[in-house]
This record gives sequence, C-alpha cells and structure tokens, in this order.
Amino acid sequence: MKTGRQDLTDEKTHMRWHQRDVNDALQKQHSSIQGISSEEAKRRLREYGPNELREKPKKTLFMMFLDQFRDFMVLVLIAAALISGFIGELSDTLAIIVIVILNAVIGFIQEYRAEKAMTALKKMAAMSATVLRDKMPVKLAGAGIVPGDVVLLETGNVVPADMRLVEVSRLKIEEAALTGESVAVEKQTKALHDGLLPIGDRKNMVYKGTFVTYGRGTGVVVSTGMETELGRIATLLQEEKGAKTPLQKRLATFGQKLAVAVMAICGIIFGVGLMRGEQPMLMLLTAISLAVAAIPEALPAVVTISLALGAKKLVVQRALIRNLPAVETLGSVTYICSDKTGTLTLNQMTVEEIYVDGKIVKGEKLKVKSEKQLSSLNSPLSTLYSALALSNDAQVEADGTILGDPTEIALYNIARNAGFDKNELEEKFARIAEIPFDSDRKCMTTFHRLPHPTKGNAGRVISFTKGAIDMLAGKSSNILTSDGLKPIDAEEIYRHNERMAADGLRVIGITMRKWDALPVDMSEDNAETGLTVIGLVGMMDPPRDEAREAIRLCRDAGIRPVMITGDHPLTAGAIARRLELLRDDSGAVITGRELDKLSMEEFEEKVEHISVYARVAPEQKLKIVKALQDRGQFVAMTGDGVNDAPALKRADIGIAMGITGTDVSKEAADMILLDDNFATIVKAVREGRTIYDNIRKFIKYLLTTNSGEIWTLFLAPLAGLPIPLLPIHILWVNLVTDSLPALALSVEPAEGNVMSRPPRPPKETIFAHGLGIHALWVGLLMGGIVLFAQAWAINTEHVHWQTIVFTVLCLTQLGHVLAIRSEKESLFKMGLFSNIYLFGAVVLTFGLQMATVYVPALNSIFKTEPLTPNELMITLALSSIVFIAVELEKLFKRMKKSSPEKFT
Repeated sequence: MKTGRQDLTDEKTHMRWHQRDVNDALQKQHSSIQGISSEEAKRRLREYGPNELREKPKKTLFMMFLDQFRDFMVLVLIAAALISGFIGELSDTLAIIVIVILNAVIGFIQEYRAEKAMTALKKMAAMSATVLRDKMPVKLAGAGIVPGDVVLLETGNVVPADMRLVEVSRLKIEEAALTGESVAVEKQTKALHDGLLPIGDRKNMVYKGTFVTYGRGTGVVVSTGMETELGRIATLLQEEKGAKTPLQKRLATFGQKLAVAVMAICGIIFGVGLMRGEQPMLMLLTAISLAVAAIPEALPAVVTISLALGAKKLVVQRALIRNLPAVETLGSVTYICSDKTGTLTLNQMTVEEIYVDGKIVKGEKLKVKSEKQLSSLNSPLSTLYSALALSNDAQVEADGTILGDPTEIALYNIARNAGFDKNELEEKFARIAEIPFDSDRKCMTTFHRLPHPTKGNAGRVISFTKGAIDMLAGKSSNILTSDGLKPIDAEEIYRHNERMAADGLRVIGITMRKWDALPVDMSEDNAETGLTVIGLVGMMDPPRDEAREAIRLCRDAGIRPVMITGDHPLTAGAIARRLELLRDDSGAVITGRELDKLSMEEFEEKVEHISVYARVAPEQKLKIVKALQDRGQFVAMTGDGVNDAPALKRADIGIAMGITGTDVSKEAADMILLDDNFATIVKAVREGRTIYDNIRKFIKYLLTTNSGEIWTLFLAPLAGLPIPLLPIHILWVNLVTDSLPALALSVEPAEGNVMSRPPRPPKETIFAHGLGIHALWVGLLMGGIVLFAQAWAINTEHVHWQTIVFTVLCLTQLGHVLAIRSEKESLFKMGLFSNIYLFGAVVLTFGLQMATVYVPALNSIFKTEPLTPNELMITLALSSIVFIAVELEKLFKRMKKSSPEKFT
C-alpha cells in the first residue's frame, strides 16, 4: 500500500504544494474543482489506505507487567528475598516481595498511561467531512477521504486532511494546536514562491486536525493518514521513548555498585571466618544475613512514598503528577523549554497601545472612559473607540461569552472597557452596509447611518475602514486631530507603525469617511478612497504577570528558561524581552529556518546559548530537546498543543497545560499544570529538590549504618575478637533501623537554600558532596565503637557482652539518623520536634530495642540478657559518640563557609 501523500516535492521542479497554483495542484492530483468520482475514490482508497493515524503493534499487558522486573535493583531485591527465605526469615521475604510487586504495579500503570497519548491523537483526527463525489456534496467519515478529494469547509469544521485551498471566502483557521500561533490565520489561494516557508506561513494550505473559526473554503486533498503533518507528529510520538529520570539513572548505578561491593565483602568475611576456624554453617548464615542487611530493600519503598507525598502536595499547588518519578526530576532540571502561547502568555489578544491625535496611549490610560463617547464623533479618541466598537463582528452570547475572531474580540474589549458599548452605539449608528475583509485588500469597511447632521458632523452616513495601515495610508488624504482635519503625514504614520511592529505588536489602522448618502458604487476604488486616518491600534497576546517572576526564580535556582514557539520572531522577541528572557539584542531570536541551516554539530555548540526560538516545526522542537540532552542537560518541556507532544515525551519531564492543553499533550506529559501557570513549575521544582535531598539523606543513612555493620563483622576477626553478632541480630537491626526512621526522613522539611543553589550537575552521582566519604568514616567510627564495646565487655568479663554489642550498634544508628536531618544545620537549631514523624520513629525503635533486652519472652529469641543500669548507661554513652561526631562535622562545615580564609 502506498502512502497518502502524493509528491510532497516534485522531483523535477522541487515544488511543494504551497508553491503550486490552483490549477497545477488540481492537475497534479488528477482532480478538478468538482472533485473525483466514487469509483475513482474507491480505487485510491485501496491504493493509499484509509485517512487514519496508524499505531505500531502494542505490547500485551502481561509483557508490559513482566518488563517491570528487568531493572537491576529489582533483580537484587528478588535475590535478597530468596536468600531471606532460605535462612528462614519469611517476614523479610514477604516484605521484599510486597515492595517489588508494588513498584512493578506503579511502573506498569505509568507505561500503560503513556500508550494513551497515541489514542488521544487518533481521537482528535477522527471526524466527518463534506466531500464532492460525482459532482455532488456527500458527508463522509474522515477515514474515507483520499488524495484528490475536494472538501468543503465552513465555520466549526475540523480539517480532515492536509489540503491545498482552491477557493476561500473570508476563511480563517485556528492552527494553534499544530503551530503554536495564537491568532487564527487568514487563508488565501495564491501560490507562494518560498519553498522553505514554515507551516504557519503557508497561507494557501490547511492541515488535518486544525479548526475553521470563520468563513468558508474549498480544498483539494494532498495528504492523508500518516503522511499529513498530524501524521508526522504521530510518527514522532511513537518513535520517541520517555527518557529515564535522573533518579532512576542514579539509583540503577548505585544498586549495581552496592550489590557488587556487598557480595565481595560478604565473601571475604566468610573466607576469613573459615580461616580462623569458625563453624562453616555459622559463617555462611552470618555472610548471608549481612548480605540481606546490606541490600537496601526499603529504598524503593522510601522513594515511592517520598514521591507520592510530593505529588499529593503538588496537587494542592495546582500541579497534577502523572508519572511519579517526575516529581524528583524537576529537582534535577537545568533547562525549561516553554511554549509561548498559553504558557508564558494569556492566549488572549489584547490591545496594548493606541496612537491617536499625535499621542501614544497605553497602559491604564486605555481604560479611561470618555464623557463624550455617545454624543460626539469630534474627539479623535472617542471617534477611534466608536470605530472599534461599530466596525466589529464580535458577538456577545446571553451568558456573556464573546464569540469571534481574536482580533475582533480584542478591539471589542478595549472599546467596551473605555465605555463604548457596541449594542448602545449601534442603536444610534446602525450598520447599513459592509465590504468584508479579504487578504488582497487587507482591510474591511462598515457603513453606519448617522443619527442626524450636526455642526461639524455633516453628512448622513459614516464609514469606518480598518486594516493594514501600509495599505490604508496611501488611500488617505487627512488625519483627524483635536484641531480638526489636517493633511496626512504618511512618514509619521509609517514611523509609528514600524515602532509598534518592532515591539512585537500587530498593528491595525483605523480610518473613516463621511458620505451624504450610502454610495451606489461599493467598489474598493470608490468606497475605500479619500479616507481620514483616525489612529493606529497595536495588540498582542500579552505575557502572564506571574511568568516574569517565575523566570527570575528559575534563574536564581540556576535553571535556564527557553522559549520555543511557532509565532513570528518579532512577537517572540518582544514577549521574551518583557519577560526578561532576553536581556539584550545579542543573538536574540533564532528561527526554524536558521535552525535548519545549522548542522547538528554546529547547533549543539550554540544550543546552550539560545533563549528564544521562533517559527519552529514539531520536529525542530524535538531537535532542540535532543541537542540539550546530548550536551548533558536535563530538560523540562512545557506545552499545550499537539505539536508539543513528541518533545513532551522525549524531554526528561514533559509538562502540559491543564486548561488549554490538548488531550494529546496531556497524555504525553509527566505533569499537568492545572492552572496553566508557569509559576507553578517553580513550586514543583522546590518540591522536587526537597524530595531528592531527603532520598539522599536516606541513602546516606543506609550506607553509613550498613557500612558500620560490615566494618564490625569484617574487623572483629582481624582484631582477634569472636564474631560479634548473630544472624538474627543483623536482621533485627536491619528491620528496625532501615524501616521507620528511614521512612520518616522522606517527610523532612525543605532546607533553607533549596531554591538558591544551582541544579545538581546531570552527571553527578548519588555519592556527591561527600556522601560516600561520610558513609565511610562514620561507618568506620560505628564499627570502632561497637568493637571497643565488645573488647571492653569481654576484657571486664561481662558475660552478656553480645547484648551490649547488639544494643550499641542499634542505638548508634538512631543517633546518626537524628544528626543527618540537615547537611549543615545543627539539630538543636532545627528543633527535635520539627520532624515529629522522625522523632516518633526514633522513640519507637528505641522502645523495641529495649524490649529485646528486657522482655523475658524475647531474650530466648534474640539470645539477649538484661543489662544492668551501669551497663545501660555505658551503652547509651558509647552510642551518642556518632551523633556528637556528625554534629561537629556540620559545625566545621558552617565555620568553613562563614570564614573560608581561615581554612585556606
């Protein structure tokens, strides 16, 4: 079966469809303005296939679930569960199995959800259309449309395929979902000569999945199914696989290194024990118990709980997490690539500036109401506002909703806000005729009956013409001022037009003419000449107020914000400067066309220095994300359109808009902003950084305590001491210290500098910032304290020396967990109760340990004996050494930071 696109580029002429004239396009498709026959349509349907988006074969749900068990860390945990069962610790086996299955279910749900992005895209593409078959209009399902079909379009239709327009009548298409352009595009039929035009500038083409907002049109189908622009996005979406999160990458590396190290150490301990003459079975059980204790079976649970709690907090802050690891990923992000329309801007055209009576009116002055608005057209400002209200096709529904073209709505709103109500004005200045807008004239004219002739207001009819000022200025002879009509200074008008355009504003010229009666000749040469310029109106889709502050906070946090848009470079640059994304004009904006001219190597050299991209295509957004990732950056991509979906899926974290976002973008994203507020991302970044900090604290705690146990068992034989701990002691310490205290670390509050430090370097390991060194020296200190307690107890002939060793090891770890709550702040400054969950976990664990010592029923199980008060006091004193040592380490760090010159 062939593809649905017939000759996107002609091999001989290298012409694209927008470069062909209407007759050439019809001829190339072997069609006519009356369409094709039903028989020919059936033949083409067999040849090119249905006009549908095709999906790649999907994995079965069972295989999707099995894939969750391939992770190395999961395999290590399964091995630990088997070993635990082998030595009779069924409770550990069950706990590990529950954790593994829980994580597999979470991973399965996330992968299943990702598959739904393609389903949403197909749903968007499914529609019916009116097609000419056998010279008669027929309504067909979208899947039955073939290349060469002639399709009739009218307001409210979804475009069913990519088409070259052959007839238009004031046709406007909303292409924001595909191009990012916020304003509906006025379409035409003339051939366009530039073969490299981006989609948003191909004014004679319409594309599958876009929306007709105004007018009518007819087009010949040139591409169907997967060969449409929407199909290309579907292909990109299916090719892209979600990148692993930073946490997943770091934990995978951590798990592999830890498993190898633990197996090696356990082998050494087993061998050394045999060489010293210990019983082989005892040494085997000891080595296996140590292996089980050292494997961080609680780590997946702690990570999952931390992420789930973070996701719960973010929902309250208007961010919905669809992929749990995405919470932490935000803390690693170095670049946020944001779509402009609806994300950084309001997605609502707004009048920003007016030039009238030789003055520039902007800001709050635009809202000042005129006292003469309904009684006089003498004032230039009141005349301008009257023209904006009267020469306007926006309609207000009963519920207050304003319908119409975004430009018309913007003009309607500015007039109404200034006190010029369209309905009230039309009662006095009724519209009696109009000349509709077309893209050749670039203007529209409405005629209104004047209530009665007055002094200075001669004539019975007034016309208002609005459109491109470069067209209207040449048809005007006067300009309206407070001192009456004056000859027009075209250069002055052009200067203000260029200034507004340079500021990224879309400029509309407003003119008028008075008539004794409605002209009989309504031609352009008669009705739209001899005009009087009233003023210029500049409008844009303005930036969100909160976006500027959010961008500043991103910079403070070391995150580089980047704008990627399908909009015009001037508009993109103006918005970027207002948001302070651009602080100067050097290398201000790069366009999609300029991007195409760069090789991948050249682009990767520049990509980290570009802040604004304009007129980009979907595959170029993907190229930008990939280039940044190739440079070692972690990338967040925000967007709301279909065109954003492949990049959202490829990015380290995809962020969709909840209000304006399409279903396709939401299904491809990891997180949805429920309020479409860029500033919400900053809150999510803070939460992500806090979560990662807490996971690091848990790993620091885990490695330190496990290394303490390993040092104890490894060094005891070398020091001539007996094996200090029984297998049940090792497993008990592992159970009580690695569970509740570790989980409580997951709710530790954010540290004060969490948003004033740069992101973690993408290649930074989990052991960075001294974590590995801390685990080594504190673990060695723990082992030394335990062995000292063992040697002292044996030498002083304490018969229950093993109970002392067992208790010192457990309580030492509780002191350590209290000390590592902060990287630098003292526990005494933070307060013992600032994390009430950790305090409760420590108290409970202490009570459980005392129960193994003093409850007779447990003594026989744990092979312990009650300690005397003196022995308990010595045990507590020895156990506090680690807490004191870590607090002194933090004190040293604070002193070094405050007075670095003293330590150089």
